[in-house]
Amino acid sequence: MIFGKLLGGLFGFSWLGFWGAVIGIYVGHLFDKGLAQHFAGVGSASQAETQKAFFRMTFLMMGRMAKADGRVSQTEIKWAEYVMGRMNLSAEMRRQAIELFNHGKDANDDIANELKNFRSKVGRHATLIQMFLEIQIQAGYADGELNQQELELLQLARNILGISLFRFEAIHQRIRAERAFASGDYQQYGGGPQRQYSTQDKLQEAYRVLGVKPDSTEADVKKAYRRLMSQHHPDKLVAKGLPEEMMKLAKEKTQEISAAYELIKEARG
Repeated sequence: MIFGKLLGGLFGFSWLGFWGAVIGIYVGHLFDKGLAQHFAGVGSASQAETQKAFFRMTFLMMGRMAKADGRVSQTEIKWAEYVMGRMNLSAEMRRQAIELFNHGKDANDDIANELKNFRSKVGRHATLIQMFLEIQIQAGYADGELNQQELELLQLARNILGISLFRFEAIHQRIRAERAFASGDYQQYGGGPQRQYSTQDKLQEAYRVLGVKPDSTEADVKKAYRRLMSQHHPDKLVAKGLPEEMMKLAKEKTQEISAAYELIKEARG
C-alpha cells in the first residue's frame, strides 16, 4: 500500500518543501503499515469464519442428503465416515462432524436458512461453492443412485447458493464421469459394485471429466484441463476458505483430473 506515502509526501512538500515531503512520506508509511496490518487481520478472520462455515455446512447438508428419502442407509453413513477419514480429523473435530451430520438428519431443521447463512460467509467464492456441491452430489450417489428427493435438495442448495441450472448440470455430469473414471475407490466405503470399463469406455469418461467432447481441439482440451486444475487447486481453495482438513479431498480431485487428461493425451499420441 502506497496511498499514505503519496498523500503524505504531497502535503508535506506543499507545506515545507523537500523536508516536509520527507516527513510526510514517513508519516504516510506508518499509515500504510497500520492499514495493511488491519486488512491482513480482517482477511485472516474472514478466512477462519469461512472455513468454519464450510465445515459446518458440509456435514449438515450431508446429513440432510442422507435422510432425504426418509431413511439413512449404511452406505450413506459409510460415505460420511469415508470423507471424515480422508480429512484425518482430530478426535474433537470428528465428534463435531458426527454431531453436525446427525443434526442435519433432523427434518425440522431449516436447511434453507442454514444455506443462506453459509452463502453470506462464502460470498462470491464460486470455486468454494462448486467444491461444496461436488461433495454433496457425491454424497447423493453414495448408495449408487441419486433419488428425486436428493436431487430436489441439491436444486434448493444450488438456487440459494447462486449457481445456475446449466452450471449445476455441468458439475453433476462431471461428478458422474469421475465416478465412472475412478478406479474403485468408492468400494472402500460400500458404494456398491462397479461395472468393468474398457479402455475406450475410460477414454469417453475422461473427456466427460474435463467437460469436453472427443472431437474437441487440443487447445480446448488443454484449456478445460487448466481451468479445472485452477478451480480445484488445494492452496487456492484453502486461501479462499476451504478447511485445511479438506485439502486432501481437493488434491484427490486434481489427481483425477490429471489422470483423465493424461489418458486423453496418450490416446491422441
